[in-house]
Amino acid sequence: MRMIPSTPHATNSSAERRVFDRLRGAFEQGQERGQALTVLHSLNLTRHASKRFGEADFVIVGPRGILVLEVKGGGIACHDGIWYSTDRTGVSNRLKESPFRQAEAAMHGLRSRLEAALPPGVCAQFVWGYAVVFPDCDWSITGAEWEQAMVADSRAAKNMERWLSGLYRYWHQRDSRRLEPATPEALSKIIKFLRPAFDVGVPLHVALDALEERVTALTDDQMNLLDIVDANPRAICTGGAGTGKTFLALELARRWAGSGQQVLLVCQSPWLKHWLEKRFEIAGVSVSVAKSVTTAARRAGVDQFDALIVDEGQDLLSMEALDRLDAVLIGGLEQGRWCFFHDINNQAGYFGAPDADALPMLESYGAARMPLKRNCRNTRQILSEVQSELGADLGVRGTGDGPEVVRHQAKTRQHAADVLMAEIERLTIREGLSLSEITILSPRPFPDSAAALLPAKLAADLTELDEFALRDFPPARISFAEIANFKGLENEAVILIDLPREADAPRSFTDFYVGMSRARSLLITIVTD
Repeated sequence: MRMIPSTPHATNSSAERRVFDRLRGAFEQGQERGQALTVLHSLNLTRHASKRFGEADFVIVGPRGILVLEVKGGGIACHDGIWYSTDRTGVSNRLKESPFRQAEAAMHGLRSRLEAALPPGVCAQFVWGYAVVFPDCDWSITGAEWEQAMVADSRAAKNMERWLSGLYRYWHQRDSRRLEPATPEALSKIIKFLRPAFDVGVPLHVALDALEERVTALTDDQMNLLDIVDANPRAICTGGAGTGKTFLALELARRWAGSGQQVLLVCQSPWLKHWLEKRFEIAGVSVSVAKSVTTAARRAGVDQFDALIVDEGQDLLSMEALDRLDAVLIGGLEQGRWCFFHDINNQAGYFGAPDADALPMLESYGAARMPLKRNCRNTRQILSEVQSELGADLGVRGTGDGPEVVRHQAKTRQHAADVLMAEIERLTIREGLSLSEITILSPRPFPDSAAALLPAKLAADLTELDEFALRDFPPARISFAEIANFKGLENEAVILIDLPREADAPRSFTDFYVGMSRARSLLITIVTD
C-alpha cells in the first residue's frame, strides 16, 4: 500500500511501527480488489468529536471506503468498565476511554472535518468504518462494544491483507446504501485535503495543525493549578486572554459537580453562555448570565447553589452583579465556595467601568490568589504583536512559533473589502484552511462593516453569528461577529477589520485587545484610515 509519510512519524509506540510495516507490506501489488489504497499515519484531528486535539493512528483511504485504525500495544484489560494497558515492563496504565470508543470518536471527527471542507458529493461516495489493532494480544473476547471483524489481534495482524478485506466487507454490510467504488477524483480530493502537497512542502494549515499538540501540553500544565483551588474554599484566578481561564473554569465545574455539588457557572456574555451550554453540558452544572441566576436556580430545583464559578469576571465587577451572585450561593460570597476567573488587562468599554470596591471586597473574603502566567492559546508572533501594540500581558510561553502576523492598511471601506477578499482567497485556496477555521471580527455590525461589501459569491460562504449560532460554532462557513460579542471565544485564524489606525480610546483599545487575542494561530489586521 502507499504510505504517507513513507516512513513512520516519530512515535514512542513500537506497536505502531510494527503495524506500519505490516500495512506497507499488504496488497503488495498496490491493489485492494483491483483498487489502490493509501494509508496516512498519525493524522492530527483538530476538529475531534470530543477533544480540542486528537489523533488517528492510521487512516486508510480507498475506493471501497475510509477506515480509521487505533493501535494498542501490550496487554489489555477492562474491569468495571475501566480499560487498562500493560507495557513491556509490566506497568499497567489506565486508559481515558475504551480503544473502540477512541477509534469511533476519531472516525467521526475526521468525517465531520471532511464533510465541512469538501463538497457533499465527495464524502457521500465512501463507506466509513473503524477498528482496533492489538498486535500483542490473542483476542477472543466478545462484547457489545465491538464485533470480531473490528479487531486485529496478534494472529490477524500477521495477515493485514486478509483482515482488511474482511473489515471492508463488514462495514459495507453495515451500510444500507449500495455504493459503487469511489471515483479517482474523490479519492484525490480526500487525500489532498488530509495531507496536501506533502512531498513538495508544508502548507499553512498543516503548520497550524502542528501547533495543536503544543496547546494540549500547555493546557495539561494548567490543570495542576486546580489543586490549589480544591484546597481553598474561595479563589481568585487572574490571567490575560489565552491563559486558559475558561478551560480551567469548565474543568473545575466538572470536579465540583462530580463530588455531588450543584454548581453555577456564570458569565456576562449571552454568546459565551450559549456556547458553554451546548458544547460542554455537564450534569450538575447550570450555566447562566449574571442577571438570570435566580431563574437558573429555579430550573435546577434549588434555592441556592453549593458552589459558584465566574468566567470573564472582569465584566461582573459591579456591586449589583455581585449582590445577585451572593444571593444564590450557600454561605454567600463571604463564606461560600467560589472561584472567580478574571482578566488582568483593561477591557472597559463593553460593559462599563468596574466598581472600585468590587475586587477588594472579594479579596477580603479570604480568597486564595492564583495568577495564570502561561498562555495556551496564541503563538509567539501573536503574543509579541499584542505586547508591542498594546502593552498588554497575555502570559508567557504561548504555543510556539506560527505564521507572522499580517498587517494591512486600507484607505477606504471598499479598499478594506478588497483586501479582505484577497486574504480569504489566499487562506482557503492557496493555504488550504477550511472555511470554518476563519472568523472575521469587526467593532461594527455587519451591515456597517467592510465584510458587507464582499462580492456575492464570497458572501455566500459567510455566516453572521448570533448567540444561538454559537451553539454549533464553528459553522461550516466563514464566521463574522462583532468583537464585543466574541469575548471568551476563539478560532484558528482571525481577520480583524474596520479598526482605527491607533488604539488610543478605551473602546478601541478593548477592540484591539479582545480581537487580536481571539486568534489561536493566524492573525490578520486591516486598519482603515
